[in-house]
Amino acid sequence: MDKKKIIFIVLFITVSILLAWAIYTVFFAPDDQIDTTIPDTSPTGEPQFPDIGAGTGTTGVQDPTGIPDTGQRPVVGSGTSAVQTGVQTGVRPIVEQVVTAEVAGPKPAKGGGARFYNTEDGKFYKIDRNGNLVLMDDKQFFNVQDVTWSPVRDESIIEYPDGANIYYNFETKRQVTLPKHWEDFSFAPQGDKVASKSVSLAPENRWLITANPDGSQIKLVEPMGANQDLVTGDWSPNQQVVALSKTGESLGDDRVELLFVGQNKENFKSAIVEGRGLETQWSPQGQRLLHSVYNARNEFKPELWIVNAEGDAIGTNRRLLNVSTWAHKCTMTDERFAYCGVPDDLEAGSGFVPQLANTVSDTLYKIDTFTGLKTQIPLEDFHTIETIFPGEDGQTLYFTDVSKTGLYKVNL
Repeated sequence: MDKKKIIFIVLFITVSILLAWAIYTVFFAPDDQIDTTIPDTSPTGEPQFPDIGAGTGTTGVQDPTGIPDTGQRPVVGSGTSAVQTGVQTGVRPIVEQVVTAEVAGPKPAKGGGARFYNTEDGKFYKIDRNGNLVLMDDKQFFNVQDVTWSPVRDESIIEYPDGANIYYNFETKRQVTLPKHWEDFSFAPQGDKVASKSVSLAPENRWLITANPDGSQIKLVEPMGANQDLVTGDWSPNQQVVALSKTGESLGDDRVELLFVGQNKENFKSAIVEGRGLETQWSPQGQRLLHSVYNARNEFKPELWIVNAEGDAIGTNRRLLNVSTWAHKCTMTDERFAYCGVPDDLEAGSGFVPQLANTVSDTLYKIDTFTGLKTQIPLEDFHTIETIFPGEDGQTLYFTDVSKTGLYKVNL
């Protein structure tokens, strides 16, 4: 056999082997799946997630997205759960409807369960520690739009659709009319002050202010100019911060430098938030800030984050919790654990249009923000959580439903 035939036979065999390997790889070989699970690296065996990074108050971020590509992204889509991994199933709790009327402004009651405004009869009520419904005042307040409660006393700032605002003390029956151009109220943790935005017609007269709840002893904190819509009055539980402002340096379409505004022009560090549509919830002691945003990376669905928010630690330990929900559906019972209503399914673009989730059932989750472990707490019925807050006993959650009237209680 001559050399040409030998070479031809060798080439033919080689090509045949390569073609067979290619056919097997394309049509028969198992797919390599991207690992989206949280690695089990903790000494206790609980799920962990990586530290995303710290906000520094500057734009000197090495990664252009600010998020290391670890493969750990929220898995949310048509027909999928809005919680990624590390889920344990909890015991089904007892859900009780404690108020059947339509309520507004529900918040915890000092020494009791909850306070709220009854939109049907125009009166305010309290659920005491024994579960009894107590009328707070015989006075009727018609067509109330919003209520901001003092955390320590039975007093509130009551807002109306026409812009009118009043301070009312349910203990002393004292009522004071506040300026119409004040908005976005937030009580100090000790209840002795309120923060507010004073929004005059002229931009140069628009200020973030603090005052006594009755409107006296006004203090100008920071000028807002034309940026009043980027400022949110939100007094931190440790009393260091009176507002959050999205007026930091421009970092692109999907990144915002969040400024922490103090009462006395403190030079606090800033934090970076990875998206738009920012919603926030303080932890009970003000050490951490739970927040939600949406961005193109997540198909414009909301995603939940946690970041340190006190003193020199502001902006550090920034973590994605791998949960697709809004901060207003969450509450933190201590510096570690959060309870959140998480939609069972979310459409792309829900961050832009939250109403898309109004007909979607929620599952309640207990989230360990230290480890990423999530415990599922199935509810007995179809519920779409609107607002949620803990009872004073630490064993109870109260929530309102987007599509159902009343106030509900969950015994954990």
